[in-house]
Amino acid sequence: MAAIARISQANIVQATRKHSATVFCFHGSGDTAEGFKEWVNILNRENLQFPHIKLIYPSAPSQPYTPNNGMMQNVWFDRLAISNQVPEHLDSINSMCQNVSELIDREVADGIPFNRIILGGFSMGGCLALHLAYRYRPAIAGCFAMSSFLNKDSIVYEYLKMNPEHCKIPLVQYHGTVDTLVPIEWGKQSAKNLKDLGVNVKFVPLQNMEHELSREEIQSWRNWLLQILPDK
Repeated sequence: MAAIARISQANIVQATRKHSATVFCFHGSGDTAEGFKEWVNILNRENLQFPHIKLIYPSAPSQPYTPNNGMMQNVWFDRLAISNQVPEHLDSINSMCQNVSELIDREVADGIPFNRIILGGFSMGGCLALHLAYRYRPAIAGCFAMSSFLNKDSIVYEYLKMNPEHCKIPLVQYHGTVDTLVPIEWGKQSAKNLKDLGVNVKFVPLQNMEHELSREEIQSWRNWLLQILPDK
């Protein structure tokens, strides 16, 4: 049996005053916590930090990744292909969700309630956040997914059908209109599926953007975070 990959490090941006909320930001496949944080800061034109919100950028472990011919890569979980048609690699996804849940529970143990925690990420990181929010930690305050999607027959949809009370978490999705790696149609379909199940989804198309972040997106996301997690 293969060893279970675990998160070994995270890049943390502390609140500048009193820490009363936490946001987890999961990077895309092949990236790192430091790389994602720098990307966000460059587009924000200054280091992104808040008086009351701690930002946690975990780094995915290096593990074999099937779409990369089984070579080692920093990924949250394995998958058969970058496609919305293939079955999910549930063992891999569930293992990482359990690992990240431990990090979330540490924040709760430190005095941050679930309703003051947001989860989200870019590409594969957004997919991880969707599994965490709607299957593992349904008491959190919100979820965001950037250039991301759920597979066509995702277990998330089945789980929400069985547990409709978990649909209350608000979701914002951002997606480039000319994304060639993760076509916007995949993101739109995921949003529609979740909305049809009762999730409050805001889908934001980013005109002429590829599989990338934009300054407009970061500004919108930052404002959304402050709406969900106002200073107290």
